[in-house]
Amino acid sequence: MKKMMLLCALILCTATVGNAQESRQDASVSFIGVFAPAVFGLVVHPMTTSMTGGLLASYRYMLTPRSAVEANYTFAQDTLYYNSAAFPQGAVHTMQQEFSGAYVYSRTYKNFSPFGEGGGGAVMFIPILDYGTHEIPTKTSMQLGFLFGGGFAYEISPSFDIRAEYRGFLMKTPDFGQTFFNTNRYYVAMTPSVGIAYHF
Repeated sequence: MKKMMLLCALILCTATVGNAQESRQDASVSFIGVFAPAVFGLVVHPMTTSMTGGLLASYRYMLTPRSAVEANYTFAQDTLYYNSAAFPQGAVHTMQQEFSGAYVYSRTYKNFSPFGEGGGGAVMFIPILDYGTHEIPTKTSMQLGFLFGGGFAYEISPSFDIRAEYRGFLMKTPDFGQTFFNTNRYYVAMTPSVGIAYHF
């Protein structure tokens, strides 16, 4: 009887340790930089974006040891500048938010795990009506697009890793409902990130 109880306790401990090691989910918080190229088109020559920083929050669920799905949210504030004949010094101070989902493929080499991802989502540009916005009224502009990126994670403990990534979001330039802000062009907003992830 004692042997049977000892065997059951051993099996239970093994199962518990196995489940504790098998973390299929993680949540991460990262600092991002926000960069974008100058865009020329139609009446705008050019549209430029101020460089700024922001935050990225992500949730990742592992489907297999190499495949995962991910949900993302980013927040940043920046200013978009429009140079056109109708409005030579147009500027819109914005609250920029990204809502996206992606498929993530990764490999593991000891503590080092490179990964790549691709997906889609939306970026909302919400005008902030302060001294940084020169044209009123402006409307919220929501742009649908394609998210892509790649990076690596470095495990610092079974529960935590450091994560660094290049992220790009391909979308149409926002015009805030103003015809003289319309470029009719697509561009890639770049949001490289560095942060920490918790596995559970």
